[in-house]
Amino acid sequence: MKIHHEGNKIILFTTLWVIIAALCVIYFIPNHLTHLILFAGLAFHLIWTISFFRVPNRKTNLQNNAILSSAYGKVVTIEEVTETEYFKDKRLMISVFMSPFDVHVNWYPMDGEVVYTHYHPGKYLAAYNPKSSVLNERNTVVIENKEGKSVLIRQIAGVMARRIISKAKKGDQAGQGCEFGIIRFGSRVDFFMPVDVKMNVKIGDKVKARQTVIAYF
Repeated sequence: MKIHHEGNKIILFTTLWVIIAALCVIYFIPNHLTHLILFAGLAFHLIWTISFFRVPNRKTNLQNNAILSSAYGKVVTIEEVTETEYFKDKRLMISVFMSPFDVHVNWYPMDGEVVYTHYHPGKYLAAYNPKSSVLNERNTVVIENKEGKSVLIRQIAGVMARRIISKAKKGDQAGQGCEFGIIRFGSRVDFFMPVDVKMNVKIGDKVKARQTVIAYF
C-alpha cells in the first residue's frame, strides 16, 4: 500500500495541527485522563487522514468484456434512467457510494478512448441523495471501446468532499484499471451503461475498484 500524492500537503498540515493541539492539551489541561481521551481523538484524526489517501497494491482483474468498478464502496442504486448530459437516451445507472472510510482513488473501468470530459460546479448535498447526481459538483468522463460501446463515469462530490480531481482528457487512451482521479472526503461514482449489459452486482453489494465486475457487455 502507498499514500496518494494528492494527500501529501493535507497529511503534513494535519500532522502539524495534531502536534500543536497535543502540546496545547499538555500545557493547558492538567487532568491526565482528559489527556488520554484528547490524545486518542487526535491520533484517530491523523490516522484517518492518512488512511483516506491510501492506495491498495492490488492487480487489476483484467477482462475485455467486463466493466470494472472504478471505486471502492457500496452499490446504492441500480436503475434505468435517461442520461441527459451526453448520451441523451436510456441508460442503466449504477451508483457506488464511498464512505469517508473507503479508498477514494478512481480507476478506469475498461479499455478505450476518452471521448468526452466535463467538469460541473455545483452544490454539496449528501452523496447518497439521488439529486446529487445532477445538482452537486461533479465531473463526467465517457470512455468508448473499440467495439463502439461506451460507459459514462460521473465523479460526484458529497457533503465532505470539496474537491474532485480528474486527469482524464478527451483523446486519452484509457487502460482498464489505470488511475484517472480522486475525490476528497466522502463521495459517489455513477456509471451509465447500455441497457442491455449483463448485471453482476445488486444493491447493497460491497465493491472493490479494479476487482469487482459490475457488468458485462
